[in-house]
Amino acid sequence: MITLRMNGLDVQAEEGWTLLDTARFYGLEIPTLCYKDGLSPWGGCRLCLVEIGTPPNTKLVSSCTYPAEEGLNVHTDTKRVLHARRMMIELMLSVAPNSKVIQDLASKFQVTQQRFKVRNDECILCGLCVRMCYEQMDGHAINFQGRGHNRKISTPFDLKNPECRLCGGCIHVCPACQLRCQGPNPDTDICNGCLTMAPSCLDVYDELQCWMYDAGRCGTCVREEPEKAEQPEAK
Repeated sequence: MITLRMNGLDVQAEEGWTLLDTARFYGLEIPTLCYKDGLSPWGGCRLCLVEIGTPPNTKLVSSCTYPAEEGLNVHTDTKRVLHARRMMIELMLSVAPNSKVIQDLASKFQVTQQRFKVRNDECILCGLCVRMCYEQMDGHAINFQGRGHNRKISTPFDLKNPECRLCGGCIHVCPACQLRCQGPNPDTDICNGCLTMAPSCLDVYDELQCWMYDAGRCGTCVREEPEKAEQPEAK
C-alpha cells in the first residue's frame, strides 16, 4: 500500500492507482470530461487537475494520469486548481457552447463570462470517440489529424472508412453531441440556468472546505436565518 496526504488527510492507495482513483475511493469529487471508465486515461481536458507538493514548490498535474506516490501531498480544490478548471471550461465553451455537459460544468464552477471568441467548432478534441472506437468497439475507423489549430478528428483522407460499422459508440460518449436544454438556437453563449452559490470558504481558507462535508460546515457560507415574524398575542 502507498501512503500519501490528500486534502490534509492521510490516505492509502493500491499500487498502480492514479490520484483520481485514490480520490474517488475516498469519496472526493474531481471533475472529468475526457476520462471514462473502461477507456485509457488521456489527460487532455485538464479538468481533473490537482495541486501536488508543498508551498511554494507546488505544481498542477492531471489526476487521471498521475500515479499515487509515497508521501505525496495532494490538494484537490485550491484556488489555483479551481481557477485552472474554470479557464478550461471557458475555453471549451468557446468551442462547443451548445454542449449541455459543458454548460452544466460552467454552472457548477461559477463560469459566468465568455472572454474568448465563440467558434462553434463543436469538437473539444477530448479524444473520447477515438478511444471508444479503438479500445471498445475494435473499429479503428477514426483518429486525430493535423496539429495546432488544424487538429481535428476524422477518417483517413476524410473519406468513408469501411472499418466503421455505424455502431454509434463515438456519438454515445461525445460530450459535444449532448445538446443544451435551450435547443440549437440559444439566446446566450452561457446558460447558467443551473448556477449554484459560490463557496465563500475559498476567500477565507484559500481552499474548498466542504469537499467531504455538507455545504456550510466550515461556517463561512452559512446564511443567517431570517427573523421569525412576531406572532399576535392570544387574547
